[in-house]
Amino acid sequence: MKIKLFLLISLSTICTIFAQKIQSPSAFLGYEIGSRFTRHHRVVDYFTHVSNTLANVKLEKYGETNEHRPLYVTYISSQENINNLENIRKANLSQTGILTEKSTNNKAIVWLSYNVHGNEASSTEAAMLTLYELVTSKKAWLENTIVIMDPCINPDGRDRYVNWFNQVKSTPYNNSKYAKEHDEPWPGGRANHYLFDLNRDWAWLTQKESQQRIKVYNQWLPHVHVDFHEQGMNSPYYFAPASEPYHENITNWQRSFQNQIGKNHAKYFDENSWLYFTKEVFDLLYPSYGDTYPTFMGAIGMTYEQAGGSRAGLGIQNDEGIELTLKDRAMHHLTTGLSTVEISSMNAEKLNAEFKKFFDNTDFMYKSYVLKNENKDKTQRLINLLEKHEISYEFANSGKVKGFNYASQKEESMSISSNDLVIHTHQPKGKMVKVLFEPQTKIVD
Repeated sequence: MKIKLFLLISLSTICTIFAQKIQSPSAFLGYEIGSRFTRHHRVVDYFTHVSNTLANVKLEKYGETNEHRPLYVTYISSQENINNLENIRKANLSQTGILTEKSTNNKAIVWLSYNVHGNEASSTEAAMLTLYELVTSKKAWLENTIVIMDPCINPDGRDRYVNWFNQVKSTPYNNSKYAKEHDEPWPGGRANHYLFDLNRDWAWLTQKESQQRIKVYNQWLPHVHVDFHEQGMNSPYYFAPASEPYHENITNWQRSFQNQIGKNHAKYFDENSWLYFTKEVFDLLYPSYGDTYPTFMGAIGMTYEQAGGSRAGLGIQNDEGIELTLKDRAMHHLTTGLSTVEISSMNAEKLNAEFKKFFDNTDFMYKSYVLKNENKDKTQRLINLLEKHEISYEFANSGKVKGFNYASQKEESMSISSNDLVIHTHQPKGKMVKVLFEPQTKIVD
């Protein structure tokens, strides 16, 4: 009995010591989150610290920016799930038809993307807090959930903003909106190295960051994807459900679960008397945003918008005389991030069932799109884009086909050759094919 008791005490002590090795972001960085902006390399250092310390956190480099800053995703789950990560990934893809081997997945897969606009910088601060909470106080949610975090999609833009702010800020910060630290000069940190808006590039993949990220995204196709942003300093927090118009491909389940997620967020915001709004802006139509592209790939895709942006700095007095601080902004993003994981964990089985249904693409009006190869350069560029998205295509058989002619807006016959391209909707990513090629997009007035 003494030996068993000794073993129990020893194991308990070892677990306590192990848990103490995980430092909070503030302890690791040496300052409280919200008291300054964290440069990208220090964010990477913190995620590396957690992944090196805990076996249930896996850090994976997926690329680098034009300025050679590394791009990472982090997988957070239970130890058992991390050990079985590849099998879970394959089981999820088998539900889409991309992998032919039949397998059942019962884990919710949630992807959280931060700081696509570099000067909307509070979300990366929140990403570190979210990671810490998930591996300490919220571990129960990870038993049936894989959380994938990209702590900074746009490191070049972020560091451009943070370096500028550190050069001009006052100590202590000046909360007057007329102060220099609230007037970021052109080109600002919003865009990437080539001054391209990465939140307009999910479908077109013109930028290095997007091309590298989509490879990893296609390997997973998560059930829920959140894109964290900031908006004008006078706005309350925005979260789902989105506003009209919704593209007609978006399923009733995708609509209804946005409402469930929004209600879960509202519960926490109400408890803290934080203002928020939904449905008024941020629609789900254009396919190249960080909420719409995932939506057309089967996810519950959402944008979360915190007041602030580049003008807010460490703290600013808005037009209502209320001071908005970086700490406030990070806490709001932390809350919605955790709330998203919580509600997804609670609905893991339903998420998987509806995700599988999404990839039934047998009922479209147009079954195939035929493109005449009259410009080989344009056709090849289209082929390259389709291959990056892992969308299938084939070359036609010579002969005649009948269908809707985009130029004449009529049903007509057309001669085709073996050089012409055919893209079918009856494939796993058929809904994205329809979104990209449909002759008329249905819009609610």
